[in-house]
Amino acid sequence: MYLPNFRLDNQIALVTGAGRGIGRALAIGLAEAGADVAILARTAADLEITAAEIRKLGRTAYIVRADLTNREDVERAVQTVAEQAGRIDILVNNAGMNIRSQALDVTDDEWETIMQTNLKSAFLMSQAAARHMKDSGGGRIINIASVAGAVALRTGVVYGASKAALMHMTRVLSLEWAKHGIRVNAVGPWYFRTPLTEKLLDNEEYLGEILDRTPMKRVGELPDLVGPTVFLASEASAYVTGQVLMVDGGMSVYGF
Repeated sequence: MYLPNFRLDNQIALVTGAGRGIGRALAIGLAEAGADVAILARTAADLEITAAEIRKLGRTAYIVRADLTNREDVERAVQTVAEQAGRIDILVNNAGMNIRSQALDVTDDEWETIMQTNLKSAFLMSQAAARHMKDSGGGRIINIASVAGAVALRTGVVYGASKAALMHMTRVLSLEWAKHGIRVNAVGPWYFRTPLTEKLLDNEEYLGEILDRTPMKRVGELPDLVGPTVFLASEASAYVTGQVLMVDGGMSVYGF
């Protein structure tokens, strides 16, 4: 038998930033693949909507509110999930944000806010989850990065720097934790239609620029990200670690 198993039955997944957009889609997609899912964010109302969709699939949803830039909050949240669910098999670090300032206008507060949300939170979550994974025999960590970490874009210097650092952190953690049975990979999206990008993509001129740089001539839809994430979370990727899988319609291949 050569076909690998893409199912996640009897697995416990933890997804940050799961209240809306990409995070919600990934949490539901993991549940569709058979996982029970712990969902983390700051806003309880958004998490309740995601949890309801997970439960419709017959899976268990664990709701945890947390400030992911605060170590004590992160450790409490991860411990809560581990106690309620029994273990943590999969971590998806999706929480992220951007402030689109030109480099000459970036403030100290903007730098700290973006770096703490996009990079520090992913490290704190990975560190806390890895301690549990190590003790239980292994696990999978998937970081949601961006093509902005590999290609210079107009998304802002701080955002690009945070995603480049996240991608390299993925490689370093994969090297350190492979001996514990923990695989660490990343997904690098280009433009996807989410509540945060709808206004940008509704601008025909802006959308035209995006499509001009995308060989597949379309923006991503949320299901396009679910498949790669489930692959990296499953035994189908058992020999894959330290990689960044670009999900970008070919954009990063051609760059400018």
